[in-house]
Amino acid sequence: MRQGPFAGRYPAVAVMVTFALIPYLALSAAIEPLVPTITAQLGMTPQMMSLASGLANAAYAAGTVLAVQLAQHLPQRRMLLAYAVVLVVGAVVTAGAVNGVMFTFGLIFLGLATSMLLIAAAPSLTIGFPKKRLPQTAMIMNMCVFGAVAIGPFIGGVQSAAGQWRPLFWIIAGIAVLALAMAVLTFEDAPPADPTAPRDLRAIGLAAAGCVLAFAGAARLTTHGLFDVEVALPMFVGLALIVALITYQFRARRPLLTVRAVLTSSIPVAGVVLALFAAAASIAATSLTAAALMDELSAFRVGLLYLPELGGAIVMAVVFGVVISRRAMHYLPLVGMVLLAAGIVVFQLALPANQPLVLLGAALTGLALGATVAPALFVTGFSLQSNSLQRVFAIIELLRAVAAFLVAPILANIVVAASADRLDGTRHALWIGFGLAIAGAVFGIAVYALSGARPQKPDLDRFLEGDAAAWHSPPLLARLRGIAAPAPTRSEPVDRGLPAPAPIAESDLDRATPGPICFAYDGSDLARSAIVAAPGLVGPGRDAVVVCVWQPADVGFTPPSGERFDPNNAHEVARMAERVAAAGALLAEQAGFRARSVAVEAAPTWQGIVFAAQAEKARLIVLGPHPRGGLLAALQGSVSATVAAHTAIPVLFVPSPADTETDKTVESGASPQVNGRSAAVGVGE
Repeated sequence: MRQGPFAGRYPAVAVMVTFALIPYLALSAAIEPLVPTITAQLGMTPQMMSLASGLANAAYAAGTVLAVQLAQHLPQRRMLLAYAVVLVVGAVVTAGAVNGVMFTFGLIFLGLATSMLLIAAAPSLTIGFPKKRLPQTAMIMNMCVFGAVAIGPFIGGVQSAAGQWRPLFWIIAGIAVLALAMAVLTFEDAPPADPTAPRDLRAIGLAAAGCVLAFAGAARLTTHGLFDVEVALPMFVGLALIVALITYQFRARRPLLTVRAVLTSSIPVAGVVLALFAAAASIAATSLTAAALMDELSAFRVGLLYLPELGGAIVMAVVFGVVISRRAMHYLPLVGMVLLAAGIVVFQLALPANQPLVLLGAALTGLALGATVAPALFVTGFSLQSNSLQRVFAIIELLRAVAAFLVAPILANIVVAASADRLDGTRHALWIGFGLAIAGAVFGIAVYALSGARPQKPDLDRFLEGDAAAWHSPPLLARLRGIAAPAPTRSEPVDRGLPAPAPIAESDLDRATPGPICFAYDGSDLARSAIVAAPGLVGPGRDAVVVCVWQPADVGFTPPSGERFDPNNAHEVARMAERVAAAGALLAEQAGFRARSVAVEAAPTWQGIVFAAQAEKARLIVLGPHPRGGLLAALQGSVSATVAAHTAIPVLFVPSPADTETDKTVESGASPQVNGRSAAVGVGE
């Protein structure tokens, strides 16, 4: 199993996700003050610039659906590398653009790659690590999405004051390169989610066509009215196609998106709708107010005034991390909507340019953003099985993008149409945002009340197991429909791995007592060769334990040829790991050992091997390392070497027959297959 030196290490994966998501999301909020400079230097009109941003937002929205489809049929971590490459290409093309067409294509690549990276990387960060990491994941996701958006106006204002735009874009490109580097360093091959899933080109086509038409139509609001045919026709046809996509997926027998599960359950419906209302309302509280303030103040000063928004987002990200395992998590989005409504009222009072009130309004809006969309996303995800998390993220991000990016130009058009005075028009738009915030809060409360849903402490152990939701979510409007809502049941936490024993010092290892031989086995040719060759090196007839290390999402082993399973379902991965370990034990018995098997959940892989060997009081660890040199050795880490560096138990490296001319005793077998593809070789390599 090929992997990078930081594979399975939470801090490194978290950094990778952060670098992958920040560039485009920060840029989308920072670009507005830079529009005059960009258009002047690239020979673009404001209409062309609006279209470029609209198409990039369309790519972001539609990319969520495409990423889910590709995850079903292609190795997920390899695709993540491909998305990171696209991110770098988009960032470099945009920063180095010499004309409007080049700039537009670069933005489109950035938007597409960002949404696909979100769908590919975020679920594995959430469910691929132990429960204790979830609070950190919640904070990271909150800051990646909304912290980046919150700091955007400040960055844009600073860059605008310098009269340049390329330095910011080259910084974005540098961050994208770091994201690609971290994707390589944290790489750990994982099979497709479900190769038997249908190739739903209709869903992808509806998403792509709907988003492109809707956003392209809205982009023309720069020079046209809302009901002009150039705007209304593509925009409303696009929205109709997105509605058709949701309807089609709701009725499909094997849908690409879990629309039916989301829209028929009370808590997910409340979470999704609240997230949409929050995304739409926040536009009035940020971009439109900032545009009005720039009539009185410089872009740099406006950016400084919006800096408390970042502080509020940071504070609420920490709060979210604290409450994610508590009942209070259900209340956080409601609190966020109240804060958002309060922030909009403060902005009303701050216009035209009351700077202390702008600072207060920005702080309230930052708190509101951190308390609404990301918590609502997790509330929705916890209401379904964890193996649905990738598709839940896709649904919410698709709809959130439509709500956020379409509402901005529509409200901006209302500002112009409502009054000849820009300030007066902005006040009208702010009241619309205020109404959306209040309506979202009331809707969420009503859904809970009419469905019999109640705030519950999430059972994260059960959720991470993959077979059940974190809490009970009654059917939508269960009380109105006369459906009895059963009391939620709780399952006892399941210990799915071995506890970490105290490190064994060299002096503590009693070598006079022969313990078992510990074989690390991942189903690959190299691991098989190590077991078959071991009797000639250590002698047959010994006790042996065959260990297969696994983790959700990134898996960590090669299944038998033709065997398929859902890598995001912890139970399915555990069962397949047990089968792989049992196959290794059978191989060891055929080689002359008295063998038994054990499957251990751990990340990174080397840690599971070391813990299992120590817990079994093994005398020797046997590994089949993959020799490397040059650049590949620098980029891909060796589980074998890491095991040897972290244990006092002797480690035996058994090279494969292909790598040595002296060992001719090992029979070469057919290469294992992963859902019809050749497996990567090496124990944890």
